[in-house]
Amino acid sequence: MSTRVLFSGPSGTGKTLAAEFLARQLEVPLYQIDLSGVVSKYIGETEKNMRRLFDAAEASNAVLLFDEADALFGKRSEVKDSHDRYANSALDYLCERLDNFKGLAILACNRHRALDLTFTPKTQFRMLFRRPVRPSAKRNQR
Repeated sequence: MSTRVLFSGPSGTGKTLAAEFLARQLEVPLYQIDLSGVVSKYIGETEKNMRRLFDAAEASNAVLLFDEADALFGKRSEVKDSHDRYANSALDYLCERLDNFKGLAILACNRHRALDLTFTPKTQFRMLFRRPVRPSAKRNQR
């Protein structure tokens, strides 16, 4: 079964902590994706890295956490040269693999509006994390 969840909200609101909690409750490993280890400037390398990552996650029944997902699943750019075309094809590949992933994938981002519009309808669950509000001084005096 494939489940895609979007956690969005400002930094420091507990998105990663919530993903860790879910994985712990499911008693499965959590693979937190480090974009610097996945994204490559060399054509085809990003897709190879993603293939290895998805295959390993499926083999171990791990939860995938794409932290800072807006950097990876950002809006497609207008194609002006081969670099733009490559960036868009890498996003297409990533979305396809995510569609076929047999497990729980969590995308955590600060700005959900920065995500590619073709991707966001594919998330089954969306959770907005807000900054906690400090109690007012009057409430503390009671």
